[in-house]
Amino acid sequence: MTTTQGTEYDVVVAGAGPVGLFLAGELRLGGAARVLVVERLAEVDETIKASWINHPSVVALNRRGLLPELAAAREAVLEGLRAFQAGAKGESDREGEGGGGTATQPPRTAGHFAGIMLDPDRFDSSGPEWADADPAAGPGLVLPQAELERALGRWAGRLGVEVRRGVELTGFTADADGVAVHLRGETVRAGWLVGCDGGRSTVRKLAGFAFPGTDPEITGYQAVVELTGAERLKPGWHTTDAGTYVHGPFPGRVLTVEFDSPPADRYAPVTAEELQANLRRVSGVPEVTVTGVRTATRFTDNARQATEYRKGRVLLAGDAAHVHSPFGGQGLNLGLGDALNLGWKLAAVVRGRAPESLLDTYTAERHPLGAWVLDWTRAQIALMRPDRGARALRRVVADLAGSTSGTTYLVNRVSGVWQRYDLPGSHPLTGASAPDLELSDGTRLGEHLHTGRPLLLDLTGRPALRALAAPYGDRLTFLTATCPAKPALAALLVRPDGFVGWAAGTEGEKGGAEDAKRCAEDDTEDAGLTEALERWVGTAVTTA
Repeated sequence: MTTTQGTEYDVVVAGAGPVGLFLAGELRLGGAARVLVVERLAEVDETIKASWINHPSVVALNRRGLLPELAAAREAVLEGLRAFQAGAKGESDREGEGGGGTATQPPRTAGHFAGIMLDPDRFDSSGPEWADADPAAGPGLVLPQAELERALGRWAGRLGVEVRRGVELTGFTADADGVAVHLRGETVRAGWLVGCDGGRSTVRKLAGFAFPGTDPEITGYQAVVELTGAERLKPGWHTTDAGTYVHGPFPGRVLTVEFDSPPADRYAPVTAEELQANLRRVSGVPEVTVTGVRTATRFTDNARQATEYRKGRVLLAGDAAHVHSPFGGQGLNLGLGDALNLGWKLAAVVRGRAPESLLDTYTAERHPLGAWVLDWTRAQIALMRPDRGARALRRVVADLAGSTSGTTYLVNRVSGVWQRYDLPGSHPLTGASAPDLELSDGTRLGEHLHTGRPLLLDLTGRPALRALAAPYGDRLTFLTATCPAKPALAALLVRPDGFVGWAAGTEGEKGGAEDAKRCAEDDTEDAGLTEALERWVGTAVTTA
């Protein structure tokens, strides 16, 4: 075995899925010079997985300038959705220009809760959650996980991340100064190790993280297959006496759930015969035949969460930190949020710009959201069960979901637009994702976050704010502009993850520019900004 002495890397990330690659890119944006990602698999995993990117994730990708790169993949998905929609309506023979009408329009959707479809016409987006939200994001978008992984891999490569595929982490030894990471045939030294290596995380197990939760009780399958007799399968979500099945929303995609027991071996290869028997049993359609399997996976409702996300020099993110059923499409998004939250903090510690105590805010901010997701998925499993009590409760929830207020509540929750952190400060914007303000120079706030640096936005042209920002040099973007739509908002400190760390002025449109200026000139506001800069940007640069 080859052993490399010294600290060869600032951070080693185990796992080159979307979470690991996004984290690696964020580390490089934050200034970590040497970042290595190791991945057991030699190629991108094409197994069907998550396909729903929620609002906070789309906003994060847009704030790093990545949405244009995903446009072609998104359009391919929409074409598949259109084809399935046309086939379901008996219009599959309409092609290209001859299709016309609705065949050229992407299908409208507001998502679902436990398979209860949400009507977009009943969704009210006028609430405060959507005020000044990124117009490019909406509630979210459909995108295969493999396509996102490819795009993030290209982005990380452009940023200088070293990615080694076909390299397995076999162990590590951590001490107060770093981590010796044992790869197959080699040992490298790193300052920090982050496990983004999935629900069966080697890093989590070897580090001894507690991982409590609830045991699996269901068996689910998700697959893209070739079918005959599919015309008997109704499109969409359906509950039967045997369980739940889904046909669509693109050609060949099926999902089934049975609630009697977990699989004997979740990770054994999924065969066509197994899928066919399960699909016939749950759907009650004996004619349906699986003639080929393009991709297939099993899943359960195993729901667990690490009690902490850091042990010394070892941290967890994504499925390594929390696992749950896939209903609601929350898992990938939760992991991307972990990476966005952790990356800049760990980079600041690596560069010596912030104390290690900054990393304590990672668990404090992300753990409550993980706990919420686990319960959100458990609630959906409870509503999907075939017993009489669950079916009665499902009818009640379906009635509520059919109302404008019910649809709006569920869409807001599914989309993730409600998510925020409990941060120090009294302003209503503090702890929320920054509003995507349209500024007087023609730009939007999100465009100024592509570099991954924190942003101090001065909306009143006050010299004192520039003076407070000056000691941070190029570690902080300082921007003076006005926002005519928000005359009472004086200033914002936006963290690298896009969340507001400090704000001055009044919320909403009440008041005016003079009120904002008076608020910004308040000495207590200056003190609050000084504290926020020290907390989120780090120690100021000392100048002669």
